[in-house]
Amino acid sequence: MPPNIHNRHDHSYKLLFSHPEMVKDLLTGFVKEAWVEQLDFSTLEKVSGSYVTEDLRDREDDIIWRVRWGDDWLYVYLLLEFQSSEDAHMAVRIMTYLGLLYQDLIRQHAFTPSGKLPPVLPVVLYNGEKRWKAAQNVADLVERVPGGLERYRPNLAYLLLDEGAIVSDPAWSDQMRNVAAALFRLEHNRDEQDMLAVLGTLVEWLKAPEQTGLRRAFVVWIRRVLLPSRVPEMELPDFTDLQDLHEVHDMLAERIKKWPEQWIEKGRQETLREAEERVLENKRNAARKLIARTEMNDQLIAEIAELSVEEVEKLRAETQN
Repeated sequence: MPPNIHNRHDHSYKLLFSHPEMVKDLLTGFVKEAWVEQLDFSTLEKVSGSYVTEDLRDREDDIIWRVRWGDDWLYVYLLLEFQSSEDAHMAVRIMTYLGLLYQDLIRQHAFTPSGKLPPVLPVVLYNGEKRWKAAQNVADLVERVPGGLERYRPNLAYLLLDEGAIVSDPAWSDQMRNVAAALFRLEHNRDEQDMLAVLGTLVEWLKAPEQTGLRRAFVVWIRRVLLPSRVPEMELPDFTDLQDLHEVHDMLAERIKKWPEQWIEKGRQETLREAEERVLENKRNAARKLIARTEMNDQLIAEIAELSVEEVEKLRAETQN
């Protein structure tokens, strides 16, 4: 993924996961643990994700929410990973970031009723094409040493949500009513019709007036990330005046019909360019042979090879070097 797409992807995902419904569906749909059922999602609230390390480097790449779990708060630390490949030492990064979060909670005196620090769920959301195989616990990155030193080895795991692995799992259900799952399907859509079907589903799910912000966040992501990465060289709709998801769906439904024609024309133009390049290279090879084997001047070689004199002069300079 090109750097500019990477940055747009990063920011638009942050915008999406700044909405509580995305976080709720992420947890209820993909954290298959009993304690999730005990969370009071009506209390979900976003907290600051900017922490300062001792060397004064800011971290603003985090999305942090908290939600009531009985009398306590549970913090959800969401790290979005948009690299083309896995980070082998992600577990160390997570350990560092959680340390910064706990330092901040201590400064705020954000303790549980029993005076302890609140629990934190660290989540890594990864969208790369290759499957994630990096260690998911920092303990697996530290050498085991016998003789008692083992007890000091750090032990901290994170929850990995590998989008590609999720949607390719045989147990995956396209019918899951879950906006986070819909995002994953769009990210890894099978074809244009699949993409259009998911968009239609989202239009229906997010039609309530109070979901206007989330609908527009999806529009931003579709405009800046999904379509540029899906059809980077195709003519795309003008989204300037489109503010809602159903407008995007309707416009794409019409435009997608024309994409196969554009692909055919693009393929034809590429074939013509390749053929022209082969003919030109054959002419250059003929000129190179004449330069190497005869005493002809550049004007005559250019006429025989059907090239410009400037091109022949350039080829002669290359052979002399």
